[in-house]
Amino acid sequence: MCKLSKNIFDWNNMNSEQRNKILLRPLLNKKNDIKKKVLKIINNVKKNGDAALKKYTLEFDKIKLNDFFISEKKLQQASFLVKDNFKEAILTSFNNITKFHSFQKFKNIDVNISLGIRCQRIVTPIQSVGLYVPGGITPLISTALMLSIPANLAGCPNITLCSPPPITNEMLYAAKICNIKRILQLGGAQAIAALAFGTKTISKVDKIFGPGNAFVTAAKIKLCDMVSGLSIDMPAGPSEVLIIADTFSNPEFIAADLLAQAEHDYNAQVILLTPCLNIAYHVYFYLKKHIKHLSRLEYILHAWKNSKIIITPSLKTSFDISNQYAPEHLILHIQDARKYLAWIKNAGSVFIGSWTPESVGDYITGTNHVLPTYGYAKTYSGLSVLDFQKFITIQEVSKNALKNLANSIAVLSKIEGLDAHNHSILVRTKLLKTT
Repeated sequence: MCKLSKNIFDWNNMNSEQRNKILLRPLLNKKNDIKKKVLKIINNVKKNGDAALKKYTLEFDKIKLNDFFISEKKLQQASFLVKDNFKEAILTSFNNITKFHSFQKFKNIDVNISLGIRCQRIVTPIQSVGLYVPGGITPLISTALMLSIPANLAGCPNITLCSPPPITNEMLYAAKICNIKRILQLGGAQAIAALAFGTKTISKVDKIFGPGNAFVTAAKIKLCDMVSGLSIDMPAGPSEVLIIADTFSNPEFIAADLLAQAEHDYNAQVILLTPCLNIAYHVYFYLKKHIKHLSRLEYILHAWKNSKIIITPSLKTSFDISNQYAPEHLILHIQDARKYLAWIKNAGSVFIGSWTPESVGDYITGTNHVLPTYGYAKTYSGLSVLDFQKFITIQEVSKNALKNLANSIAVLSKIEGLDAHNHSILVRTKLLKTT
């Protein structure tokens, strides 16, 4: 039997403590236990390398592998083993993502600050990156595109795509059209450890990208502390959506969007904010109507325990709550939604109007669906070409310019108590006086 609790709350009838509590993210089950298990896996991979990876692949994925890499032959064969309608769909997605991300490229800067002072900023790609694409029951083929396309546009010379075995032909085809040639059949925390440390057969990377389950996330965070110079794209938690709706909204559309996000994960969270009580109850009606027909019912019901419908006093209050929550996905089911964009301060990605469901951003519009979750949208942005690049600044000063700057440097270095800084200037200006 499909039981769906109402989970409808009135913002005005709650005190500040209740309001903060209602916006809490779901706590990941046995979080400390996960950390212990992940650390054990990491240490084993660090010590035993490929042997540990083979052990975990057999234990967790029930597959015995002699070679972690997909052969060139198998990669090429994928083109003949996928349907034409899939090729068409993936090509549409590829083209749209490429077009939007191509505008994100940064140019080098070269500026003459003043006579004799030249400053530059050059853009350089990260030399070696690892792209983790979740697999298993729901292989996220679209994530392969979202990671591979900006990595290629940034010019990263060494790209390794990693996904749990067995990797589907659809995943291989997506990697192929993105010109990814190094594909690893590895999943979980052990895959992240292999990318971070490197093994006899696997080269270590400088930065790791991609979403994953609690074990993958914990491994990414822990390895950043353990491996010097390693970085990750962003910290992440379970997927989430927040919808703001007004009296003009279509409640069936809203219900569909909530269900679409809730099917991602047991710990997913969906929230509806609306000043319209009538809309809230109609949304609940459609949730109950459509939920029983969906294949991932168990996930949705579990996620709904973490989820809320909140009646607010106004649209402005709804946006204030949203900014406090900082959702991964924010959908505006409101009339003339674009005029409210200035009210948004914190969100990973925004979907405007009733005809822009979150699903289009997951697959096809061109924006990136690798986004900050768990409140990190307050300080992090969605994935872009910039994440695969870094900037190097350059400065060049002439003799006369250094002479003109010497007094200012002396004052500043004296205030900071750094005599050697000023000495490096004095030895030069002293020489200038004698020539």
